[in-house]
Amino acid sequence: MITIYHNPRCSKSRGACDLVAGSFNPKNEPVEIVEYLKTPPSVALLRELNRMLGCSVREMMRDSEKEYAALGLAASDLTDDQLYEAIEANPILLQRPIVVRNGRAVIGRPPENISALFVNAD
Repeated sequence: MITIYHNPRCSKSRGACDLVAGSFNPKNEPVEIVEYLKTPPSVALLRELNRMLGCSVREMMRDSEKEYAALGLAASDLTDDQLYEAIEANPILLQRPIVVRNGRAVIGRPPENISALFVNAD
């Protein structure tokens, strides 16, 4: 199963979906598209995505969104729990797309980054 946390208004996210539907999924694995703005991820799911991504919580966040500044999320004293809660409450803050396959995840910016999930990972 391939899961794509997707924002249909984002060109990078649409590009990742196109790559998975085309060249990166020759075995035609099932694909689940999660429009995370309509179905926000829980803190527990965000923790799991973070574990699979292997990055900091801040790297999962879009610091260019107005909500980031409005909520004061640049403050260095915020805990990971506070950042997860901010993403859960404001899913626009989540980097997009995030593609998950076989217990691994990548942020598809640029969309070609998702190729790492398909190389020597079968």
